[in-house]
Amino acid sequence: MAAHDPMTSAWLGLSRGDDRQPDLSPDGFAAHAEIARRTLAALDATPASEDPAERACARLLRERLTAELAMDDAGENFRQLRTVGAHIDQVRTIFSFMPTTTDEDWAAVAGRLRNLPGALDGYRATLTEGVSRGLLAAPRQVTGVIGQLSDWTGEAAGRRAGGDAGWFAAFVSDGPDRLRPDLDAAARKATAAVAEFRDWLRDTYLPAAADTPDAVGRERYLRAARHNTGAELDLDEAYAWAWSEFHRTLAEMRVEADRVLPGSTLLEAMHHLDEHGHTVKGEEAIRDWLQQLMDEAITALDGSHFDLSGPIREIESRIAPAGSASGPYYQGPSLDFSRPGRTYLPTLGQDTFPTWQLVSIWYHEGVPGHHLQLAQWVAVADRLSRYQVTEGMVSANIEGWALYAERFMDDLGFFSDPARRLGFLDGQMLRTIRVIVDIGMHLELAIPADSGFHPGERWTPALATEFMATYNGSPAARRNSEIDRYLGWPGQAIGYKLGERAWLQGRAAAKRRRGGAFDMKAWHMKALSQGSLGLDDLADSLAEL
Repeated sequence: MAAHDPMTSAWLGLSRGDDRQPDLSPDGFAAHAEIARRTLAALDATPASEDPAERACARLLRERLTAELAMDDAGENFRQLRTVGAHIDQVRTIFSFMPTTTDEDWAAVAGRLRNLPGALDGYRATLTEGVSRGLLAAPRQVTGVIGQLSDWTGEAAGRRAGGDAGWFAAFVSDGPDRLRPDLDAAARKATAAVAEFRDWLRDTYLPAAADTPDAVGRERYLRAARHNTGAELDLDEAYAWAWSEFHRTLAEMRVEADRVLPGSTLLEAMHHLDEHGHTVKGEEAIRDWLQQLMDEAITALDGSHFDLSGPIREIESRIAPAGSASGPYYQGPSLDFSRPGRTYLPTLGQDTFPTWQLVSIWYHEGVPGHHLQLAQWVAVADRLSRYQVTEGMVSANIEGWALYAERFMDDLGFFSDPARRLGFLDGQMLRTIRVIVDIGMHLELAIPADSGFHPGERWTPALATEFMATYNGSPAARRNSEIDRYLGWPGQAIGYKLGERAWLQGRAAAKRRRGGAFDMKAWHMKALSQGSLGLDDLADSLAEL
């Protein structure tokens, strides 16, 4: 895969000096699928191993590649435009994985910038083929991507406050003087290509996509959910279970809201925290504050609940570039840890940051959440396989662990402050709402009679937005972005709560099995050293540890 795909190579920290861009053309996606088919054929011809680690890797490999090919066979790559996790993001994200310490590194950056227009031409060909096949993205996804691309070029900022030269120009501004003319010219070329692609989306693709519905229906949803969770889900059971979680979490939130502001409603307490709670002013100040939060968590947890040593202890807090997703995110380390794990905060034009929600979010993105799991995978890669700790990752596993990590910090008393605990519960509620509205919108399900919210009506994006505004403290821009995300990436957002459920079920079963001999720290480290598993296997595997 690394030989075929420079994004994979850059993510893993391989092939320093590679200046290729991902091949997003129809031929590029076909080549990707052919690698999967050849690998499955080789796996079929390989005798079964007695080694449990080998068997686990074989099962993961078969499940992942089968799910991937099901998406490819259905033509999903021909209509994949969305505001989070889009193919188009790769042409920019790949630069964040590149080393930039030597002149040779910067020369590779310049080459990759020059190759960006060709990558966009390839993806234009893919989307054009999708139009001819009747496979198109919904208009709200296209519009969202158009806005993000304007952020990349700096034109969105120009409309707001004088503008700038765009993301690529800013990225090369730290390059060596000797290469600056080449870097600046390459950045201008890349920026112009992004603007041209954006205009094509607006003027040609968007009119063609005008009648494409937001909802994908049960068949497409099940296929996408399998790809994101590694499980054959009972969607009706998951929908009903999420409603029970909704009512349980809402009751807890009301208790904490009354502690924050006695006699207030839930939304009044949240608004009070936004206006009068603890805040940090300035991008650099919030970056430093989040870094300190993660450093303190490492110190508090090491030795007592986890074994944190060596490069696992290194994690960087960063501000996300303009045109990123609206929610915080994490990028894992390279295989040799030369690039550390990094958390990113999108500022969305803010300069003052209330912290009541951020504490729990950073336990999710950093430590003991994504960073602890994914850095530990890299640390044990020699005991597993490169595939199990990188390409084979299952979204619901890693998001489920990160949500489990938030809950574990609550169990340890890290949210004793009512504001921070309301932030934790608000995050839990957001992930519960995701299950309800993600399944509900795409399957156009009825809202239960005992829900307390538009009983009996069928879900629409407008109702989902109202539901989130009523029961979650996210600002309006984040809420709208969330709804766009669910509609554009069906079956991904449900993995947080369903994954957390699998982690909690696995731990409970392991406790019952071991009784008084159960050691939480030992169980955590074994669980974090398994590598990737889909939800069909996760709880059972955790129970055996």
